Amino acid sequence: MNQLQNGRYMSIEQMTNQYLDKTGKSKSTYVSQETGPSFRQILEEKQAQSEELRFSKHANERLASRNIQLSAEQRKRLSGGVDKASQKGIRDSLVMVDNMAFIVNVTNRTVITAVGEGDDKIFTNIDGAIIT
Repeated sequence: MNQLQNGRYMSIEQMTNQYLDKTGKSKSTYVSQETGPSFRQILEEKQAQSEELRFSKHANERLASRNIQLSAEQRKRLSGGVDKASQKGIRDSLVMVDNMAFIVNVTNRTVITAVGEGDDKIFTNIDGAIIT
């Protein structure tokens, strides 16, 4: 708490006057929004980034080792499957695209692993499945 010179505490009015000018506006100075991107621009950028589907290091290794190639159309269907899983409240999902299976952390929009044709198809720790 702030104290006055004579050892007494400041009143609410005195503290208010310390931080507000006579018009009731704050005396503190703010950085102008013109010096950088606006809050809205930053928010929209972050939202766009969060909507992108990411692949974990493990998933990328599995795609390479199992020679799984995703076309742009298949990636779009995979992303659409993640969107559907999110709408249903699924957190960890199996998303099937053609004959490929992907385990996806829906919350983070991150593909955890990928399984192609001929691999063992045992899936654990999922709370939903989407077939696109």
